[in-house]
Amino acid sequence: MSETPDIILRAKGISMLYPGTLALDNVDYNVYRGKVNVIIGENGAGKSTLMNVLAGVQQPTSGQMLLNGEPVSFGNTRDAAAKGIGMVHQELNLSENLNVAENIFLGREHQKGLWPIDQAGQERIAAELMNRLDQPISPRELVANLKVGQQQMVEIAKALAEQADILILDEPTSALSKTEVNVLFRVIRELTRQGVTIIYISHRLEELMTIGDYITILRDGRFQAEARVSEIDVPWIVREMLGGDPVTTFLKPGRTFGLPVLQVDHITSVNDAGHPVVNDVSFSVRAGEIVGIYGLMGAGRTELFECLLGTEKNYLGKIWLGDLPVSTRMPTANRIKLGMSLVPEDRKKTGIFPASSVAVNLTIASLWRRLQHGFSIMRQQEQQAVATTIGNLSIKVSSPDVEIQALSGGNQQKVVIGRSLLTNPKLLLLDEPTRGIDVGAKADVFEMMVALSEKGIGILFSTSDLKEIMAVSDRILVMSNGKLTANVERQSAQESALVSASAKGF
Repeated sequence: MSETPDIILRAKGISMLYPGTLALDNVDYNVYRGKVNVIIGENGAGKSTLMNVLAGVQQPTSGQMLLNGEPVSFGNTRDAAAKGIGMVHQELNLSENLNVAENIFLGREHQKGLWPIDQAGQERIAAELMNRLDQPISPRELVANLKVGQQQMVEIAKALAEQADILILDEPTSALSKTEVNVLFRVIRELTRQGVTIIYISHRLEELMTIGDYITILRDGRFQAEARVSEIDVPWIVREMLGGDPVTTFLKPGRTFGLPVLQVDHITSVNDAGHPVVNDVSFSVRAGEIVGIYGLMGAGRTELFECLLGTEKNYLGKIWLGDLPVSTRMPTANRIKLGMSLVPEDRKKTGIFPASSVAVNLTIASLWRRLQHGFSIMRQQEQQAVATTIGNLSIKVSSPDVEIQALSGGNQQKVVIGRSLLTNPKLLLLDEPTRGIDVGAKADVFEMMVALSEKGIGILFSTSDLKEIMAVSDRILVMSNGKLTANVERQSAQESALVSASAKGF
């Protein structure tokens, strides 16, 4: 970069250490005044952690921040807001039963005389803020009546009400239509003209090239590169994001597959805001085949799995398990009995019963297979199934009666997979199967997936980790913004092409 631009905020040597994880490793980061500062990296690169440090959500393990050249530290978000730093998170934090003005001033209401809240004053300031954002929205309008894009403008207004000089936007377009994205971009450009500095996190490469002035790339918790957007292109971004680490493969050559165990035709699902989260998706999975779905946050992978398993019933399209059609009304339990099983993305929230034993967690989804006369459980068969599964999956536990919450993350994940296997599936769905487990446990899970596929089980798994998708997939699907943007054999897949496909579809 030829000239020296004005830096409003500088992070120097920022590290963030969690138990067993170094999320940020000695990161230097510059934020340029009055510009759109884009930050990008694969999931797990450290983007959100760094932004949480800048916004006072978390305190770094080590490092220093300079604001306008002066050292600063933030104990909480209030400290950061007092210094002019605001953040709009991807998950909007609004109370839908309150109006626009009440949301903007929630928790920091204005008072006038003996009245507890100066509603007229708040509404006047709210109207000025919405006018500044070019939004013809009444301060008295209930937030519940607003579209997602309008609600996001209310979140931005909240930050501006606290006199934010630096505004952090985390994945701001993930739930917006193309029209709403254009409105947001217009607002961002107007704010920068007014002197507001924007930090913009997104995975959508073309979007970043459109709105960004400067770009910073993180990789594996470290600073990787910085450049003016006008001086680089999308291939440069992809190269810097991926690096040159070799990809390990867990697949043996000469793998063969049987007939389709899953056929999906034109599946479409729309969320409460009317935005398609799964958009006309069609594909198949063959017996013994491992099909990986690569996509970034908000791509629609989890929503697709919910449609397949029937936990989301509001979808259009057709699904077949083998030769059997699966109607939209078919309950999840019936789909499991037909041979479909899911290992969910959030293991702790929806995957385990933490206070129950390993044995209970293993068998609870397949009790129907061991019922005698329709009402009593055959205990000896149950104990044998538990012992066999623990042995086959190498689950490290002293006794099946131990509470599952006492196990490591990797062993908990093996239990969840084992529970699915006890339903005798023809198709195994794995949503982010390696999330929250260490490197050694990841290898165990991959080897397990390959072994199961060799027994003829079709496997459909999702991940936002590019190296994982390359390591264990026979075929790779890419989703972006609910759409299927690529369907390629592993041998012909190129990492750069997959990253580019994951940024399309909006």
